[in-house]
Amino acid sequence: MVIAVDAVGGDFFPKNPVQGVLEAVKENDEIQVLLVGPEETIQNELDSQEYNQKRIHILHAPEIIGMNESPATAVKSKRASSITLGISAHKQGKCSAFVSAGNTGALLAASTFLLGKLDGVIRPTIAATYPTIKGISLLVDAGANLELKPEMYLQFAKMSTIFAEEIMRINKPSVGLLNVGEEPEKGLDIHKDVHKILSELPNFAGNIEGSDILFGKTDIYLTDGFTGNVLLKFGESVPEILQNLLKKTMKEEDLDEKSQKLVYGIIEKTMGQFNYERVGGIPFLGVDGLCLVGHGGSSVTAIKNMILNAAKCVEYKINDKIVSSLI
Repeated sequence: MVIAVDAVGGDFFPKNPVQGVLEAVKENDEIQVLLVGPEETIQNELDSQEYNQKRIHILHAPEIIGMNESPATAVKSKRASSITLGISAHKQGKCSAFVSAGNTGALLAASTFLLGKLDGVIRPTIAATYPTIKGISLLVDAGANLELKPEMYLQFAKMSTIFAEEIMRINKPSVGLLNVGEEPEKGLDIHKDVHKILSELPNFAGNIEGSDILFGKTDIYLTDGFTGNVLLKFGESVPEILQNLLKKTMKEEDLDEKSQKLVYGIIEKTMGQFNYERVGGIPFLGVDGLCLVGHGGSSVTAIKNMILNAAKCVEYKINDKIVSSLI
């Protein structure tokens, strides 16, 4: 099984992608990796490491799509980018999946354009991991589709349920619809319609309010991409805010260095269960192929786990199961 990896995606390329690849091939003997990006850049990073040349290969892609570039423009103008050539290699059957911590919009645009949609899928979606007191939940849609039709909510629920079961290993994952109240009649007309449609699912837990999210009331939170993206960005800001407030409070309390280390240690251990690294990355659900996207700041561990999850998606035939669920 060959997994293609964007060697110049994310904030810490090529070090983290390359190191993540080396860790992944150590952990899974069944995979080979195709590193996609400028050959000299990749080779220089590999030369500083010990690696198996029979299992790690390079696909030269001289262009790089930056994290802040316009997705549509970048995909059209940079046809020799790591994202475009990596996904094209997947389309051509040269690899079983493509993973990247690069520009999410460009990845989605290239995946949709080059790979197309699975049979029966109205629109592909992007999910994001979201920390809760019970562990990691999925937030769907996280920004790919700003407005949804009721039927799209139903498809997103089915697709994300399969991912949660197969890859996240959540037993009978529950689905909640984000709304302004728990009662079925709450929300806009579309929320009322969606509630009726979702009620046919055995794992639908009903409406979920904002106060329920961090308590992990359900394993999957459904919403439109506009609300989902705002919620995602808000959640990403919380750790930094807490860290700044913690520093300020400890300074005001005049804690000594030993006490500060103890506090930081406790906080780090407490927040450990929220760590996105164990998931690494999530595929664009509904795309006719496997393209996984990770956080721009992905660590070596996150990259490794994204590669291993890509292998699981192939092994468990996740797209076949998605298509079957939509029939």
